[in-house]
Amino acid sequence: MDRLGGLDRGGLACAASGADHVGVRESSTPTPTPTPTPTPTPTPTPSPSPTPTPTPTPTPTPTGANSSASSINSLAQQRFNQMITNRVLGSVLLGVNEQINCSDCISAFGSAGSFSAGIHGRKELTPNLSLLAGIAYTQYSEGGYSVTSAPIGAFALRYDFTDWGSSRPFFDIGAILSPFQKVGYSRSYATSLGAVSLDSSTNSSDYGVYGRAGWISRISPRDEVAASVEIWQLWQRVAGYSDPVTAFNPFNASIATGTDQTNLVKVGGQWTHLFGGNIETNINGGFVQSFASHSGIVATVTGDGNVVPTIGNQSWFEYGGRLGFRISKGWVADLFLNGTAGPQPVGNTLHGGVGLRVSY
Repeated sequence: MDRLGGLDRGGLACAASGADHVGVRESSTPTPTPTPTPTPTPTPTPSPSPTPTPTPTPTPTPTGANSSASSINSLAQQRFNQMITNRVLGSVLLGVNEQINCSDCISAFGSAGSFSAGIHGRKELTPNLSLLAGIAYTQYSEGGYSVTSAPIGAFALRYDFTDWGSSRPFFDIGAILSPFQKVGYSRSYATSLGAVSLDSSTNSSDYGVYGRAGWISRISPRDEVAASVEIWQLWQRVAGYSDPVTAFNPFNASIATGTDQTNLVKVGGQWTHLFGGNIETNINGGFVQSFASHSGIVATVTGDGNVVPTIGNQSWFEYGGRLGFRISKGWVADLFLNGTAGPQPVGNTLHGGVGLRVSY
């Protein structure tokens, strides 16, 4: 019992002693220190890359200097037409639609096609010599130009050899004057960036002198026929100007003051007839040839320098007519027309009007 009991106590002691040893070993083991978690370094915010500024596309340089220079030829044609039209309108003041020999008369008239209003007539100075004269105010336009204001005056002396009988020669010498005109010219040309159209304004003056030799025949108491040859010299003075300021005109032109000039020969005829006792008719016409023409244009064109156009010899037909109604003794109401027919720069034109004529 005691041994068993001692063994039990020893066993218990060993167990107790073992227990103490185990406890000492556990207390001698150090607790590991936790490794600190490093603070993360902040990632820098990336700076935005600057957007590159776009390089502007350069505007292409336009071409078209040659076209601009060529348009100066159109100006020369416009100015030639202006001289011829002015002469046609002035011829009405010299009785182009009336018979060669008639009594003293005076006529007030107005016309359309080209607006014109004026007065003209004739006065017998001697049995052989008569004065023809007239004045008018007119506006007209053709082929790109426009005359917005133009006074016209004309006068002539006619010598008719009445003492030779019913068939005889006659001669005229006279002049047409049209100063202080207000006129506009147009110019158009093409460029690689588009078309350009320009309208310019300036002043001009037209002058002309002429001589005429013809033959008149009174083939009956109601009929008079005549044929003639005319020589004309015309001048046109145009004040200098430059293209108007516009948004797009890369090939600007500057036109110097200059004088246009031409000479004309006209071969023509006319017939005047009285129907019954109240209706008068007249038809007239002729062929015209120009020679020794000169354009007064000297243009300075950007990119092309000085441009001097030329005007060659031109030919065309001129025609006219009148229908008169004798209202009462000495009073006649007239319808008349005048025009040209031919190629440019003269072209086809027509001017018509009405008049009231008083014979005395």
